[in-house]
Amino acid sequence: MSEPAPPRAHAAPDLAAGFLADLTQDFASSLDIDETLKNAIDRFMVHLDAEAASIFLLEDDDASLVCRECAGPVDIRGLRLAAGQGIVGQTVARIEPRIVRDVADDASFASKVDADTGFATRSILCVPLAVRGRCLGALELLNKRGGDGLFERKDLELASVVAAAAALAIHNARMAAALIEQERVRKELELARHIQESLLPPREGADFAVHGLNIPAREVSGDFYDFMTLADGRVYFALADVSGKGMNAALLMAKTTSLLRCLAKSAPGAGALLHEVNNEICERSTLGMFVTVVAGFLEPGTGRVELANAGHHPALLRRKDGEVASLPAAAPPLGVLADIDFPADEFTLDGGVLYMYSDGISESVLPGGAALGSDGLTALFDEAGGLSAALRLDAVVAAWRAAGYRSHDDVTLMLVEVPGERSSAAPTLNWRFAADAAELKPMRERVRELGVASGWPDKLTTDLVLAINEACMNIIEHAYGPQASGEIVLEIHNNENEIEIVLTDFAAPVELGAIHGRALEDLRPGGLGTHFINTIMDRSSYTHLATRPGNVLRMSKRLDKPATER
Repeated sequence: MSEPAPPRAHAAPDLAAGFLADLTQDFASSLDIDETLKNAIDRFMVHLDAEAASIFLLEDDDASLVCRECAGPVDIRGLRLAAGQGIVGQTVARIEPRIVRDVADDASFASKVDADTGFATRSILCVPLAVRGRCLGALELLNKRGGDGLFERKDLELASVVAAAAALAIHNARMAAALIEQERVRKELELARHIQESLLPPREGADFAVHGLNIPAREVSGDFYDFMTLADGRVYFALADVSGKGMNAALLMAKTTSLLRCLAKSAPGAGALLHEVNNEICERSTLGMFVTVVAGFLEPGTGRVELANAGHHPALLRRKDGEVASLPAAAPPLGVLADIDFPADEFTLDGGVLYMYSDGISESVLPGGAALGSDGLTALFDEAGGLSAALRLDAVVAAWRAAGYRSHDDVTLMLVEVPGERSSAAPTLNWRFAADAAELKPMRERVRELGVASGWPDKLTTDLVLAINEACMNIIEHAYGPQASGEIVLEIHNNENEIEIVLTDFAAPVELGAIHGRALEDLRPGGLGTHFINTIMDRSSYTHLATRPGNVLRMSKRLDKPATER
């Protein structure tokens, strides 16, 4: 406890101005609230000629007043009063300054503090610390040293000015602390997201049977998907949704995906896998949280699938003939009941596709409130069904966004399909090449060979080669730019009545509204490639990739319409 400052005469006007200037400079020198108050409190006591001074701030959602700093013969830092208690509490509640010339005459004086500390309070000057009508606390001065030992009106006026400056400094310090805390939380969430992403499997090429994507609604996701090839050649896969949101859900997500991946290596089947993971989760309290999950194993050679569903949305089996079968859950979510069975379905894909999803997409709604539902989602799957499995989920999300659906939950999709089984929908050409002008000649030759093999009219083949070549040049020159490098994926689907061409790049997303053709008579550079594409093709559209930087151009040409009739 510091010795009280020696008594001095009340500050003259020039001294008061100097005091305020020094005080303001002190406040401006630090955004640390404790340092700010410590620097100020001794000055308050000296310049207002008081025996003791203290600063109380509201805490506990404004339920308590806590002494954060003091000066004088008794250290009361940490003293906690109920909001509204004593003269300090009344000053804060009313946001009005008070002078109590003799505390013996004021029933609101909290005499217990004197009784506990041994300090004898005679008079009090108390002013609120308020910013923009919101009270943060109060500055209290005890026992005037000079004169008759009582505070006067001019003391109150100076204290009010000092309190206003102090309140602004406290407010700024709190704002700075809040910004620092927000930045700390942001960095932690960013790290958590990176860790989550590392738990997701890497993207696989078109020759792999399982593909998935996850779009978190917040910084961290409660959804996850996973797949891997086991030592016996089977492919394990799982898609899950953890109840709740935020960091709790993310931590349970990490625990569950690790358990599934570890135990899948030795589990004899999907039902046994969920049985073991459920018991592990139930063994430790999860604060009422649970996990819905659909998981299974695929034998790529035969297309045989074993699938178990624990409280998750039904998986959708789209058979080769177009029929869609719903495979609902036959057991509750993981973490609800220990030691229960999880029945499994067994079937063969036989050219079909198994789709799984989280409610973030099926329960998404249009601005008018209409929900997508499983039927709408099935339609999106069918709409993108001509694309390779590696690009189909991106196309579904792109179409979903383009339709205007919005979701406040994580979106996760997964498909299981044996490569090559879907002969009617498999791309006729699927080729990945460097985004380099030197690669365009072999690309053109491949398309011409496809045209000859498919029996396309010569002019149609020439037109398609021109359109694809111009689109690739646009990607190289404008999407990637002269300093960048990357890849282009070309897919051509030779359907019965239509040729569909999909070009995917992985450059930064382009501004879709800026892509438009230009009239031939306009000699400015740029836009002619888009003009040729629009002239040659029946339809064309641009979208962005859903989960990573990139752009997708879809073009189609009807086979029943001669090119000369365009």
